[in-house]
This record gives sequence, C-alpha cells and structure tokens, in this order.
Amino acid sequence: MVSTSKIKSVDFYRKIPRDLTEASLSGAGLSLFAAFCMILLFGMELSDYLTVSTTTSVVVDESADGDFLRIDFNISFPALSCEFASVDVSDVLGTNRLNITKTVRKYSIDSNLVPTGSEFQSGAIANAIKHDEEVNEEHAEGAVRLTGRNFDRVSHLYPIVVVNFYAPWCYWSNRLKPSWEKAAQIVRERYDPESDGRIILGKVDCTEEVDLCRRNHIQGYPSIRIFRKGSDVRDDHGHHNHESYYGDRDTDSLVKTMEELVAPIALESQKVSSDSKSVDVTDGIKRPAPVTGGCRVEGFVRVKKVPGNVVVSARSAAHSFDASQMNMSHVIYRFSFGKMLTPKAASDVKRLIPYLGQSFDKLRGNAYITNPKESRENVTIEHYLQVVKTEVVARSYKIAEDYEYTAHSSLVHSTSIPVAKFHFEPSPLQVLITEDSKSFSHFLTNVCAIIGGVFTVAGIVDSIWHNTMRLMKKVELGKNF
Repeated sequence: MVSTSKIKSVDFYRKIPRDLTEASLSGAGLSLFAAFCMILLFGMELSDYLTVSTTTSVVVDESADGDFLRIDFNISFPALSCEFASVDVSDVLGTNRLNITKTVRKYSIDSNLVPTGSEFQSGAIANAIKHDEEVNEEHAEGAVRLTGRNFDRVSHLYPIVVVNFYAPWCYWSNRLKPSWEKAAQIVRERYDPESDGRIILGKVDCTEEVDLCRRNHIQGYPSIRIFRKGSDVRDDHGHHNHESYYGDRDTDSLVKTMEELVAPIALESQKVSSDSKSVDVTDGIKRPAPVTGGCRVEGFVRVKKVPGNVVVSARSAAHSFDASQMNMSHVIYRFSFGKMLTPKAASDVKRLIPYLGQSFDKLRGNAYITNPKESRENVTIEHYLQVVKTEVVARSYKIAEDYEYTAHSSLVHSTSIPVAKFHFEPSPLQVLITEDSKSFSHFLTNVCAIIGGVFTVAGIVDSIWHNTMRLMKKVELGKNF
C-alpha cells in the first residue's frame, strides 16, 4: 500500500494555513478588478464562439457541362399584343428556340397594366398558311370598304361581319387580297346582303384608318377578325369580345369558313342564337382576339450556361409588322436567374450573409418607356446582364445557390422590327462562401486561458505592489533611525 504521505508529496496545490496569510485592502480591490476582467473576457469569448463567421473565396464554376440555368421573368408590355408576343432564346453555341409556349403564359393587360381576364390562349399557328396562286389578273372588289365612319353601323347591321385589316405595303396582305375579294364576291352572291343579310365581308386599310385599327388592337397585317352582332361588347377602353381567324387564306378555305359561320344562324331571325358561340365550326383556326393592346408575359426558360439572349418581340410566320409603329416599352416585375430559395434556405443564408441576395432581381420594378409618336421610332430596348453564381456552404453541405447580376440598359435604334432584348453572360468564376466551424474544445481552452491568465497577471501585479509598499516602508523606517 502506498502511504498517504507519499501521495501528498505530489500535490501541486499545497495549502498555506490561513493564519499565515495576510489580507490587504489593495489585494481585495485587485481581486474584484480581476474578477470583473474574467467575466468581461468570458462574455466576449462566448459571443465570438456563438457568432457565425464565413470565408469568401473565388473559384472556377464547377457546374457540369449539361447543367442548365433557369431564368424567371414577369414583364408587362403595354403596347404589344398577346396575339403576336413571342419569347425567343438563343446562345453562342447555336441554340435558337423561337416562340416558346410550354413554360410561358400571356395575359392581356389594360393601359394600367392590370390583367383583363384569364390566360391568353395563343394556340399553334401553322408555319405555312395556304394562299391562292399568285397571278397578275384584275379582280372585282367584293369586300365592303369600312372606315371609322361606317364601321360601327355595319358591324351592328349584320349578324356576322368578317373584316380584313390590311396594309397596302404588306406582302402577306397583297397575297390575301385576290382570294379575299373572290371569297367576298362568292359570299355576297350566296348570302345576298339585301335578301339574306346573315354575313358580309369587309376590309380596312390600316394606313388610312389608323385610329380604327388601333381601337381593334391590330398590330400585324393582315389580321382577320370575326365580329358577331350582339356579342361584341365595347367600353371606354376599347375592350371587345370577338375572334381572330388563323386558318388558310385561299379562296376555297375562306368560303368554307364563312359558310360554317353562317350555318348556325337562322335565316328568318337573322340573329345569332345564344348557343351558336359554343359551336366550334372552324376547329382551331379561329380563337378569341386579344381583348386589349397590351400583354403581360411571365414564366421561365432554361438556358445553357453560356452567353445568350432572351428576346421578346412580335413574331408571326404569316403577318407583317410596321416597325415604325412597334412600341416595345415594358415594365419588369421579375427577371432573375436560378431557382428561388426555400424559406428555410433563405433564413439560413440571411443568418450567414445578410447582404446576399440584394442583386438577385436587379431589374425588378424598372420601367423602360418609349413613344414612337415622339420621334422614337424603331427603338430596341437592350439589357446587358453579367451573372455571377454564389454558393453558400455550411457545415460541409450546400444550403443555397444564388445568382446575382449587374444590369446595364440602353435604347438602340433598330433597322428591323424593334424587340426587348436581354443579353446575359454567366461568369466562368463563382463566389464560394463557407461557414467557419468553431470547436467547443477551442472555446474551453480560451476560457481556461482567460481565467488562468487574469489570475496570474493579477497575482504578479499584487506581488509587485505588495513588495513595493514593503520596500517603501523599510526606507521610511531607515530614515527615522
């Protein structure tokens, strides 16, 4: 058995009997000050341990070659009709997708940018619309010429009025003209306006009747509209409830369509029955016309992570557009890259980096307005966007992937149809933000260092002070003797 005295010999903390120690006022004050310093330094160390610190570095983007970048957008165009609004995507690798519809929705909007109804269904427009053979021969005019003075009277006189809104300079209008006049003549002979009066074909020259065409939101030529008596309701903003025809434009197809439109109408009543609107006699070649002249385009597209463009423009395979009258003014409510963060991820990101996300939707709320009437014709609005990926990693797992961008916009005179163009350039580098983990053992070590260090320093100071005071007393006693 090891004796108790031998065990006591290894005691590092040998005790001094209390009656051999001496308490002093200076020692008490220094002890209180040392205790205060320990508490203060412990609190600072605890705060530092609980505070999240991060390290920011710039590295090469590690995205795989097949990764796609999602672009979300919500843009209102007060002067672009949903009938022709098209979202196109292209990039430097040769990708060229036109009129994306699967992930894009369109809503007609009024002058206050407020949607006027449900989603606009543009449908699929045939790439090759059939026309009559081009022949240089004279043809009689069968269509009634409509103007701003007689349009309302004629449209309310006949149960069905089918109108060709055209422009003399337009190639497609000139292709349609002979077949339209022939069809109008045939329809006039079969359904005499005086004795029958169920249908009539008309035409409007939009270069002369500018206000009439604008009132009916005509932006592409030729535009064929079907007006039904009693169902075309207008208000002060020019809203309407009629249809657009998108079918073949040869004489036979036009005549067949007109006959199918007339079929549900009783000759003796000369009124459209309430059920006639539900009969889809033309099966996809006619659809409701846009109720206003503006359009809100929203949705998303996926693009490769290379420089490219998202373009919103007026597009049609069988219509022409007057570039001088196209107005691509727009208001951006959203234009962002990447997926939206979940609430939990957003909370974690804000905890780590409060400033992150300030440039996530840089263009939000910006308006870009031009007016062709004020010598601002053929204006393309371009946005140049430089995109940088930011990855946030906490405790060895990725909690967020954010894309921020800078934006520079300009108005450019266009030699062709004006567009709204968003040119994006993803950076080959990415910002990597990692959370610095702090071990609890390191925290305990620092706390021990604080307590031991303050205690030791206070002891040294107390010893110096005590010895100095004793020496001064000895000197004073030596002077007295």
